[in-house]
Amino acid sequence: MISGRVTADREAVIRLEVLGSDRRQEPVDAVLDTGFNGSLTLPSRTARSLDLPFLSTRRVTLAGGTRVVLGLDLATVVWHEGEREVPVPQAEGEVLIGMALLEGSRVTMDVVQDGGVGINPLG
Repeated sequence: MISGRVTADREAVIRLEVLGSDRRQEPVDAVLDTGFNGSLTLPSRTARSLDLPFLSTRRVTLAGGTRVVLGLDLATVVWHEGEREVPVPQAEGEVLIGMALLEGSRVTMDVVQDGGVGINPLG
């Protein structure tokens, strides 16, 4: 099980391990964002420090409706006792986990400050 906590700001946060090109693991605190249909976002400084392979650029629409062009890298994350390769837009701000990474999982939360967050594989 992947576990985390609900913050005072009512954000569900988990610790996620992202693997660099040299297989070095870097832990990041990531906010679950059910309004994000991608897998994961990372700040550009984190993507550079991990030396993630660049894939392309992609035009995306942010939550406020603004359209921007972001760099897209390939990251490997530790997920449910294994590893998963996911495309990762470089987006400044909080690291976000979206619905594509959560697919195939059951998410449970106690939505109170310091409440538990659990992510388990289905099946």
